[in-house]
Amino acid sequence: MSLLNQIQSPEDVKSLDFDQLTELATEIRQKIITVTSSNGGHLGPNLGVVELTLALHKVFEAPKDRFVFDVSHQAYVHKLLTGRNDERFDKIRLTDGLSGFMNREESEYDSFGAGHAGTALSAAVGMAYARDKSGGDEHVVALCGDAAFTCGITFEALNNITSATKKMIVILNDNEWSIDKNVGAISTHLNGLIKNPIYNRINDAGSQLLYHIPGGETIRKIGQKAKRETKDFFVESSVFEHFGLRYFGPIDGHDLKKLVDYLEFVKKLDYPVLLHVITKKGKGCNVALDEPEKFHGTSPFDVQTGNSRSLGKPAPENYQDVFGKALVRHAKLDSSVIGITGAMPSGTGLKHLRNELRDQYFDVGIAEEHAVLFAAGAATRGLKPVVAIYSTFLQRGYDPIVHDVCLQNLDVLFCMDRAGLSPNDGATHHGLFDIPYLRCIPNTIIMQPSNEDEMCDMIATSLATKGPIFIRYPRGTGIGKRIKETPAILPIGKAAEHKPGNDIVIWALGNMVQTAEIVAANVEEHTELSVGITNARFAKPLDEQLLEEQAGSAKLIVTLEDGAVTGGFGSAVLETIQDKDLQVPVCRLGWPDKFVEHATTVGELREQNGLSDEQITTTILNHSSIKDHVSLHKPLEV
Repeated sequence: MSLLNQIQSPEDVKSLDFDQLTELATEIRQKIITVTSSNGGHLGPNLGVVELTLALHKVFEAPKDRFVFDVSHQAYVHKLLTGRNDERFDKIRLTDGLSGFMNREESEYDSFGAGHAGTALSAAVGMAYARDKSGGDEHVVALCGDAAFTCGITFEALNNITSATKKMIVILNDNEWSIDKNVGAISTHLNGLIKNPIYNRINDAGSQLLYHIPGGETIRKIGQKAKRETKDFFVESSVFEHFGLRYFGPIDGHDLKKLVDYLEFVKKLDYPVLLHVITKKGKGCNVALDEPEKFHGTSPFDVQTGNSRSLGKPAPENYQDVFGKALVRHAKLDSSVIGITGAMPSGTGLKHLRNELRDQYFDVGIAEEHAVLFAAGAATRGLKPVVAIYSTFLQRGYDPIVHDVCLQNLDVLFCMDRAGLSPNDGATHHGLFDIPYLRCIPNTIIMQPSNEDEMCDMIATSLATKGPIFIRYPRGTGIGKRIKETPAILPIGKAAEHKPGNDIVIWALGNMVQTAEIVAANVEEHTELSVGITNARFAKPLDEQLLEEQAGSAKLIVTLEDGAVTGGFGSAVLETIQDKDLQVPVCRLGWPDKFVEHATTVGELREQNGLSDEQITTTILNHSSIKDHVSLHKPLEV
């Protein structure tokens, strides 16, 4: 019987010797490779922390002791060791399966939920402060990747550790990668610590000596002082020591014995410490080692070749690549156009600009606030910054958007991928709130294309227009629309009449235009009413003139949006109707006022939330303004 199948809780891990732990590590890696090759998921990060997670559960007493994982996409091993090695893990990130991240509702062992980088240290400091205040004795361990230290919020937490708590353990899991290769001064500093043989030997020898010699515990404080002074004579202190954390390492993050020794040592210390651990992203899977960026988060793949599993006939191009290639075309014609990413050149499509025009591309690391302010500064000097950040991650740059870009009416274009759903990733990654959080800000223009060609028109329009502009678009492929050679410049705030019809008019935004086509056909099949479709194009400003014209004859205005219905595009239409005192009812359809969880497909989530084509049709047919016109001589299939 496999060791992994015998693990029901962390207590079972504690009973294993090091040979058994090594065997268990191999089984865990195979399990993760098998499941992620089938489902997709975060392969590389989880393969890199197998031994580290085993050591944590060997040494500490979860759930009493609290583990806080930064991002928490590397928590698959933790889930396997905490009673979740069942059919739910086999369906991780799919419908009825486990979340791909830490989730407090899922298990008592998940002490803090997450999904964005840079959150762990602040949360852990808060936990340690609460422990001290209540007189508790549990350990708080923050596991942070090196990429987390490119986040400003992490340094805000570092600045408060020694003033907030008497003891805490920070583990720096250093694999030199976030999603792409890490950038900036912190990455350079960590790399210097890894490569300095004097630093490494002094830290390793000093810690092991104090831990193993007879009476070492009683001379620990004297030894620490001597160790610090000796080390500082030979090599500059790590940046963490300037924040008051005693630094240990770097050590091999795949050496179970050394990991356990160090963790046993640091758990006895009565002051904040940082243990620097070197791991290999993708360890145990050759294809993940060869392509760490691709296998950070992957779609289903063939284990031997690393190729994505075929989905049948070739799909249309992803919106991210349509954007990336269009930006390259503009940047070649205008050297003032620059692209800015927060550590996601592939996910945003900016890899195309990086590969062709490196001087017009900048990666700030996982630092969305800085990305926005960096763009603002560049815009004051005549550049045309294009900031490509996922909708959910742009939330982190909200204050600079308001205070620094929009208040000063600067020419910055924001391209927001993953607007709508990221179905497998769940609530932390859905981009449902951007329209509500942006349309309330003065000077903003918000667009969403209904197809790839219109997206290229919007990019061209934005680069030719003054002020802050936001283009939102969904994850995944377009509809296969051919892109014309020369993009059109769209009139700002003008919608397009997509299908004629006067009785019911559906105002659809972006990818919901295709849904509107299906719904309109369904409604017309069951009524004698004509159903028009307006491709809104703009969530702000609205085409108020066209809306007013259509409201004069319509029995019902329907709004469709792939975003939160509360305060969203439909709310803007309703407000306009109210402000103009137009006597027409409005039916607003979008994502409900709740956090939407994960599932296998967007279609399943739409079904669960009343947004399938059939459910939308039924909602319209049941509306009081048209019920008398409905003839269900042909039953509607729901």
